[in-house]
Amino acid sequence: MRIAVCPGSFDPVTFGHVDIFRRGAKLFDKVIILVSVNTVKTPSFTIVERVQLINKVIAETELTNVVVDIWDGLLADYVKQVGACAIIKGLRAVSDFEYEFQMALANKILYDEAETVFLTTSAENMYLSSSVVKQIAAFGGDISHFVPECILHDITERLIPKNIRGNNHGNS
Repeated sequence: MRIAVCPGSFDPVTFGHVDIFRRGAKLFDKVIILVSVNTVKTPSFTIVERVQLINKVIAETELTNVVVDIWDGLLADYVKQVGACAIIKGLRAVSDFEYEFQMALANKILYDEAETVFLTTSAENMYLSSSVVKQIAAFGGDISHFVPECILHDITERLIPKNIRGNNHGNS
């Protein structure tokens, strides 16, 4: 069985992430979405909440060969532990590539048995990131174009301030 790990903070999960999940699921027998701790970022959702959101999306999109897990150690150690042959990383722009390329080289040294597979984003998601979703939500903007419907309410409840939440923000 060819297993791939798709790591990230997914805070929150967006259509861009879902696109990478779907495409990875076509390439591998099993894809593990690995929700990890990013020590540089302050999350809006707990790690357990992020897993719950991703599980809702996976159920809705019927990605039967995709599962979610949590890890707070080295990615290479996790990949080795689960017997994965690949690490899936989504790339939006050249700026993503430089950082991800460095990480891929480090992971290759730490665990030579796994390859990093870069999937370029679909054109409609090139600008999309969790940070963009959070910024739009912070000002009461409509984030329904950026996150799956099945988790929209959960995200708006957390990210859109109560004093500016309303029916015109995609959270009907």
